Amino acid sequence: MTTALYTHPDCDAHVTPPGHPEQVARLAAVRRALEAPDFDALDRRDAPVGKEAHVRLAHPLAHFDRIRTAEPESGIAQIDPDTSMSPGSFQAAMRGVGANIAAVDAVLSGEVRNAFVACRPPGHHAEKAKPMGFCLFANAAIAARYAMEEYGLGRVAILDFDVHHGNGTQDVLWNESRALFASTHEMPLYPGTGARHEAGAFDQVVNAPLASGSGSALMREAWGEFILPKAEAWEPELIIVSAGFDAHGDDPLASLNWTTEDFGWLTEKLLQTAERACEGRVVSTLEGGYDLDALGKSAALHVKTLMEHGA
Repeated sequence: MTTALYTHPDCDAHVTPPGHPEQVARLAAVRRALEAPDFDALDRRDAPVGKEAHVRLAHPLAHFDRIRTAEPESGIAQIDPDTSMSPGSFQAAMRGVGANIAAVDAVLSGEVRNAFVACRPPGHHAEKAKPMGFCLFANAAIAARYAMEEYGLGRVAILDFDVHHGNGTQDVLWNESRALFASTHEMPLYPGTGARHEAGAFDQVVNAPLASGSGSALMREAWGEFILPKAEAWEPELIIVSAGFDAHGDDPLASLNWTTEDFGWLTEKLLQTAERACEGRVVSTLEGGYDLDALGKSAALHVKTLMEHGA
């Protein structure tokens, strides 16, 4: 058993306007960090192209068609105040969808113990019928729905530690009794959702908002004493992680002030929960993280910890 890494050069073709934080250099920073000798044992795989049917597990056909036709032949097309497309953006997004599907296949078939998807654009802000917050398709929610429909799983947990609330994942899975969605996030902060009272149609949504500047101790309390016990009690057959690294103290878009070591601690606790609940089956997918150095170091520690549990 090992850890699979899914990425593809097509994800670099999603070009954002100058100065935009969700930039091509983000993925380069992650890949560069994962070139160190510590990562020689990674099972490196090309992200395949997802299918329309995969996208429609989370989105209506009209949303898929809107994204497909919004791609410009040249330049940048703005599709919401924060979200844009360039030539190649649709293919990049479909690689992200396909990578998450392939990661679920690899983990549930027993080929690998766990997997990390290093693709962009990210996904957890994309609602059922609305691209937003740099996101086009709801990758984590698509992966969860695929695991349930293709493999017949009755309980999947999606755990999101991005600094911004995963409103898209929550929207897609609000009425999904088979999926637990749990998140910590800074509040108040974009997108403004994620209050504690937002609990889903089946009391299967768990939101733990954190105050600006709250730091490591409250994060560890929220995850160690609240979210992870609830996730373990859910008895998931698979855990999907929305791995955003923008809660780091160096990140320019938020101010939770986590450290690189916090991401290692949290990954370790997530994996311990997965080992008790679902034989360690974890698919982690890249979300945010906008300071390039902090992103590279935090993602590397996340993957290193995945590998230690995947061996």
